[in-house]
Amino acid sequence: MTRAAELIERLALQPHPERGFFVETYRAAHQVVGAGGAPRAASTAIYFLLTAEQPASYLHRLAHDELFHLYEGGPLDVLLLGAEGQSRVARLGRDVAAGERPQLVIPAGTWFGTELAPGVGHVLFGCTVAPGFDFSDFELAEGPELAARYPGEAARIARLTRPGKP
Repeated sequence: MTRAAELIERLALQPHPERGFFVETYRAAHQVVGAGGAPRAASTAIYFLLTAEQPASYLHRLAHDELFHLYEGGPLDVLLLGAEGQSRVARLGRDVAAGERPQLVIPAGTWFGTELAPGVGHVLFGCTVAPGFDFSDFELAEGPELAARYPGEAARIARLTRPGKP
């Protein structure tokens, strides 16, 4: 059994709509007001796993801030496409001297996608969202419209676009 298969089994991970595997580990009982005035849990947390067979997530954005925490494997490259046209790739990893970070903040409204660094077999990381995650606050990108807005990232955007999209 591969380490990724062991993690899927032992952590009871399920397929996620943006690719990869996940399980929710925490949902605060306390409610707060979220985007658009909707009630949300104060915070939520999940485990998220990418594997060599599913090495990237699709481009998406959330209505609230998200914090990534590295647990095992990696590093993981995170493409961040800001609302003002800026883009960057951040790396979730342990080599702090090389610019990697074991935590990354994804600001609310930022389009982002993730992919394993070359040669990496898996990465297990945590995602904490505050106010808490709700699928009504989650939006998958089409892809081509982002490639036009961020031409310097067009190749990476193509890798992170859902199949069947031009």
